[in-house]
Amino acid sequence: TTFVKKFAAGSTAGALGSLVGNPFDVLKTKMMASESTGQPSIVGTAKDLLKNQGISGLYRGIDSNIARAMVLNGTKMACYDQAKGYVVQFTGLPKTHLLTQALSAATAGFFMTCTVSPFDMIRTRLMNQPADAKIYNNAADCFVKIV
Repeated sequence: TTFVKKFAAGSTAGALGSLVGNPFDVLKTKMMASESTGQPSIVGTAKDLLKNQGISGLYRGIDSNIARAMVLNGTKMACYDQAKGYVVQFTGLPKTHLLTQALSAATAGFFMTCTVSPFDMIRTRLMNQPADAKIYNNAADCFVKIV
């Protein structure tokens, strides 16, 4: 399979996963950014978010989250498999060898970090912006303001 097909398959899986997982991602991000003295609970955070922002609050930053997941999963799937092919070709190790898998995973991890970090920053800023003050209009606006 070509690199492009692997990337497309990973990207599709990432987009679908983001649609389902975004509410939990928003809650996790809100809990991590919480400045309260006590331990935040997911139920309390969800109730507060729904009261102040409604259901749409759970899908805040969905555009950047989908883009991030598409890049992350596309890069992971395509680079891991591509790297594995090169490792086998240049070292002669079998595909199932632990060293082959470790080298392939490290290569994919490097490229995932390089490609996903900008999307991560944008997504986090969109999810953490206050409900009463719209700092960013969308992912593109956030990117421009960061730059």
